[in-house]
Amino acid sequence: MRRVLLLNITYEPLTTVGLHRAICLVLGEKAEVVHDDAGGAVLHSASVVIAAPSVIRLRRHIRVPHRSRVPLTRAALMRRDNYLCAYCGTKAETIDHVIPRSRGGTHSWENCVASCMRCNHKKADRLIDELGWTLRCIPAVPRGAHWRLIGAAHDGDPQWAAYLTEPSAA
Repeated sequence: MRRVLLLNITYEPLTTVGLHRAICLVLGEKAEVVHDDAGGAVLHSASVVIAAPSVIRLRRHIRVPHRSRVPLTRAALMRRDNYLCAYCGTKAETIDHVIPRSRGGTHSWENCVASCMRCNHKKADRLIDELGWTLRCIPAVPRGAHWRLIGAAHDGDPQWAAYLTEPSAA
């Protein structure tokens, strides 16, 4: 499904929405198109022809609740690890606890990694030290105001890049 970047009125990225939802927001005058689809895609109805949007902006400000900690979901963890196994670097299909839960490990960002089936089964309920394995990178909580868009810079339209860059600390 084609995704559209949704910006707040201040041009702060909020999330991505499906094309159908984006069109509904634009036609309902709740949002305006900032960038049309780079490929020039157009949508037709019986009475309207509209260019498919790539980036839309809300007409009213939406207050984003502050979260002290990013919620751990399978999708967010896979995005954080770029869909690659933390042990061997191949395509990840499952989630693994670095310190197994059977040995007191927690279900947290710092203890969960994306894993391929082969490594997950091979590791089972052992520690990586017992197998002589190392992690490709240390698991950590995603940071930044744009955690809802983890991976969007790689998955989305190149036109999104200007809105997804973290502001530099001055």
